[in-house]
Amino acid sequence: MATRTTMHVEVVTAERELYNGEADLVSAPGSEGQLGILPRHAALLAFLKPGPLSIRLADAEETLFVSGGFIEVSNNNVTVLADTAEQADEIDAARAEEARRRAQERLSQAQSDVERADQQAALARALNRLHVAEIARRRPRRRIETPRSQE
Repeated sequence: MATRTTMHVEVVTAERELYNGEADLVSAPGSEGQLGILPRHAALLAFLKPGPLSIRLADAEETLFVSGGFIEVSNNNVTVLADTAEQADEIDAARAEEARRRAQERLSQAQSDVERADQQAALARALNRLHVAEIARRRPRRRIETPRSQE
């Protein structure tokens, strides 16, 4: 339950829940720029673009990659509905690098504006996945411990 100094955060995709717990800061890649959400933030609904999503609680942090989606802030609750998302330590850097290389190659061969836009989006996703993996590798921080659900 959120306190006056924390907020409840939930990050979900169609396939799974990636985070459900408290936080004292959420940093998200909004379509119009980076969003910093603190407890008791004003109501907000925004599009997300591909990039790193950070959730901090005291001296612990979770870093995720989101490929896009929505973020809603209301009543000290933050809900992220991501198109796709991965924990930083789940990212296969070699696979992301291969996706980057493929997208750059296809971008150089694009014949139409639609193809070019698709490949630019694929390139942005691959570059951001690599960036999130690099953040996790360079700044290993204590991960947030979330209570396991009772079965």
